[in-house]
Amino acid sequence: MTDAPATPPQAPEPDVAPRLIATDLDGTLLHDDKTVSDRTIAALAAAEEAGIVVFFVTGRPARWMDVVSDHVHGHGLAICANGAAVVDLHRGGRIVEVSPLESAVALTVVDMLRSAAPGTSFAVERTGGFHYEPEYPPFQADPTAIVAPAEKLLAEDFAPPVAAGPDAAAGARADTAADPVSTISPISPGSSPISPGSPVGPIGSSISPGSRVGPTNVPTDVDGPVLKLLAHHPDLDPDAFLALARSAAGGLASFTRSSPTALLEISGLGVSKAGTLARCCAERGIAPEEVVAFGDMPNDIEMLSWAGTSYAMANAHPEVLAATTRHSASNNDDGVAAVIEEILQRR
Repeated sequence: MTDAPATPPQAPEPDVAPRLIATDLDGTLLHDDKTVSDRTIAALAAAEEAGIVVFFVTGRPARWMDVVSDHVHGHGLAICANGAAVVDLHRGGRIVEVSPLESAVALTVVDMLRSAAPGTSFAVERTGGFHYEPEYPPFQADPTAIVAPAEKLLAEDFAPPVAAGPDAAAGARADTAADPVSTISPISPGSSPISPGSPVGPIGSSISPGSRVGPTNVPTDVDGPVLKLLAHHPDLDPDAFLALARSAAGGLASFTRSSPTALLEISGLGVSKAGTLARCCAERGIAPEEVVAFGDMPNDIEMLSWAGTSYAMANAHPEVLAATTRHSASNNDDGVAAVIEEILQRR
């Protein structure tokens, strides 16, 4: 998106002191060259020093979190894959919680999108890696990726070969068994289980009666659960493709987008940045009105709507700008850092 030339009127400053900052990465915290500026690094550290928890909340997979892994303090956690995974950056990006997209549901979505938008190609983001169809444009080269039809990539017995050899594979599985991953049923941000004071424990413990919660020894190697299904169309307008997909299969899964191209990100029904952030906040006794959130694309809208105070970047998608009453400077102008500095000056 292009930077907005004018600064819109801002909403009144909130009365509640923020206890948690939640920020998207690409197009928000990061510059367009995918770096974190010195000003932003200093602002994040100052916020943590002042007792404000910082959460990175992104559509990125865990393996792409190196760019900010040195700048997460305290808890060490980040929310990845649009809420489908919580990862521990202090432990090399290990996934500690997943909200998976069931393979059978993903296959149904594939069939429905192929019918609604012929020419769509697919990729599958699993906890252990990224795989795609021959027609799918690989935006980043991955030598470990398997190229095959979606039906194979989403098969229940999908297990690509482990190139490192049987001894390495056995070691990886032993390590997984010793450190299980929790599987969480999606909970909407506005539901009672995530309100302050509700029976929500640390990640990996019980969430609420009836929720499907681990530890479940979900594997985190190559045959791990599906975090996201990605759908790409070579010709459709990105927003039109999103609307079409939601109309065709929105009752089966959660659809969003964060790319400037016609690339959709599809998660389990009810999975979102907002839902996972709300759960992480509830675990810390933090209410929505104590959260300040930043974002720039449609996959941020639910999170920005849930948080008590939200900022759209000046370079944000028009729908994001319309959904928020506060707008910051652009990502390239360190908009997140500027707001954090203002917050700390008011304390």
